[in-house]
Amino acid sequence: MDQTALHVTAAVRKLGNGELCLYLCTGKGTRIMVSWRGIYFILTLFWGSFFGSIFMLGPFLPLMFINPSWYRWINNRLVATWLTLPVALLETMFGVKVIITGDAFVPGERSVIIMNHRTRMDWMFLWNCLMRYSYLRLEKICLKATLKRVPGFGWAMQAAAYIFIHRKWKDDKSHFEDMIDYFCDIHEPLQLLIFPEGTDLTENSTARSNEFAEKNGLQKYEYVLHPRTTGFTFVVDRLREGKNLDAVHDITVAYPHNIPQTERHLLLGDFPKEIHFHVHRYPVDTLPTSKEDLQLWCRKRWEEKEERLRSFYQGEKNFYFTGQTVIPPCKSELRVRVVKLLSILYWTLFGPAVCLLIYLYSLVRWYFIIIIVIFVLQERIFGGLEIIELACYRLLHKQPHLNAEKKE
Repeated sequence: MDQTALHVTAAVRKLGNGELCLYLCTGKGTRIMVSWRGIYFILTLFWGSFFGSIFMLGPFLPLMFINPSWYRWINNRLVATWLTLPVALLETMFGVKVIITGDAFVPGERSVIIMNHRTRMDWMFLWNCLMRYSYLRLEKICLKATLKRVPGFGWAMQAAAYIFIHRKWKDDKSHFEDMIDYFCDIHEPLQLLIFPEGTDLTENSTARSNEFAEKNGLQKYEYVLHPRTTGFTFVVDRLREGKNLDAVHDITVAYPHNIPQTERHLLLGDFPKEIHFHVHRYPVDTLPTSKEDLQLWCRKRWEEKEERLRSFYQGEKNFYFTGQTVIPPCKSELRVRVVKLLSILYWTLFGPAVCLLIYLYSLVRWYFIIIIVIFVLQERIFGGLEIIELACYRLLHKQPHLNAEKKE
């Protein structure tokens, strides 16, 4: 074997914008650049979710078996404290600018949020919008099931009762039904984020979308993918039946300068300079009642997104051309700034504090190990905390009622 292929050298350089980058160079000339900002961002979020899951969410796990509704109420607020962290880091430390136009969110409103999936990071960037216009504790995300296995992040998502899917409707329908019925039964006001496109916009996904359009005589899109409407219509109808839906928020997200497509771009320090959100609110009583009309309604929104994004990227790269004024947020910018600073302070101190406790006290070390084992085993045996939570609720409160509905 060529020994030079194993030789790795490291160098630190300062870019023109003041960014410190670490270059890893192999003997064959391959160079990998890693940003210190990117490393700090990823590690801060990971350790926050890891220690937060163990020391903030872990102590309340037994409450799931006593009163799932209280468990859900507490967990929503605990998880929301972590959701402020990426918002704070992006805006305060990395200078990301967020511009929101269109309709406002009504605080506490129950809604389904549909958004184009431009990058794999859209769901995280949306927290910058919701922190100002809504309550972060209300948001639930529909996302792929493999993410629940990620230590820290996945544990917190399970505890937050996010809806994990396998992208096969025959496998996902029953789980959708169970989770939505549970939220309706406990009168949980949620804002469920769905990406009808199913995946982020790339060359490969665009090619598949255009192939689908050609086979079905549809318009080919450049800035969005053709939406899959089955899951969307099912969720809206189910929430409507459960009287747990006030509106649908149609959000268009755009990045006028650089587009961080994946987590790797963030690791390289490629944070978006600006994120633009255009919000269109549709009250539930304005939505079509039939399944077919609701599917057409969703497809129409994506036609509008294509035109809106074309005008955005080919024009002045903002959404002001829509003619709608910027809606003032329900939270003042001073309040948002205070929350962001407190979030950075809290999570900066939280990690070292728990590490110190683990080092000093054997009881804390045993708790730390036991909770990690519980998080890992429960996912492999039962499928996740949200599955256990649902089973506990059925057993304690609604089992006869739900069994009767299943038989019908």
